[in-house]
Amino acid sequence: QVQLVESGGGLVQAGGSLRLSCAASGGTFGNYAMAWFRQAPGKEREFVGAINYDGGSLYYADSVKGRFTVSRDNDKITVYLQMNSLKLGDTAVYYCAAAQYKGPVIFTSRSHYAYWGQGTQVTVSS
Repeated sequence: QVQLVESGGGLVQAGGSLRLSCAASGGTFGNYAMAWFRQAPGKEREFVGAINYDGGSLYYADSVKGRFTVSRDNDKITVYLQMNSLKLGDTAVYYCAAAQYKGPVIFTSRSHYAYWGQGTQVTVSS
């Protein structure tokens, strides 16, 4: 069973950048597809982006495509979310999630991910 801990959140001005990290432990990291979700106040948790077990497949929500990049370092057992050109609407708690799956398919539904981190707050100011 894998445990996930996010870090790197904070306050940033619109147009700025942040990089979130998600450190995994307790499992074989290379067996897991990884994803980022976010939840803004009063809204449902939504898919942001994901990467498959070996980094060969990536997928992003339309709202972040071209601005956010998901990557993983299996040696460091960490997945990253690089966020550029941040907008006010990106303000949310960002969650890292893991699904035990070794294949090319990217899952965008929360129900596919059994393991979740505690979340890290990202606040974009004007």
